[in-house]
Amino acid sequence: MKVRLGVPRDLASCHTAQVDGYAIEGHVPAGAIKRLLAEKPQGIGLVVPGMPAGSPGMEVDGMEPATYDVVLFGPEGRSTFARYRGANPA
Repeated sequence: MKVRLGVPRDLASCHTAQVDGYAIEGHVPAGAIKRLLAEKPQGIGLVVPGMPAGSPGMEVDGMEPATYDVVLFGPEGRSTFARYRGANPA
């Protein structure tokens, strides 16, 4: 599925989905997906590289959430779409 959706190998993560034609890769917060669907930027999709602590599905009691970037990727390149700390915009 990752190959079919055009997820670059170096951005591949543990989970892959397709939402309204966009690829969603990794632990992308719902807020970033909602913004993607509202703004419809040029690109293939969003990715959260790795598995940052505190990102959706990676919450651990007693562990501080990490600050991480949600990356928009596509043929034009990559850019930071949003920054989060845990599940909240940073």
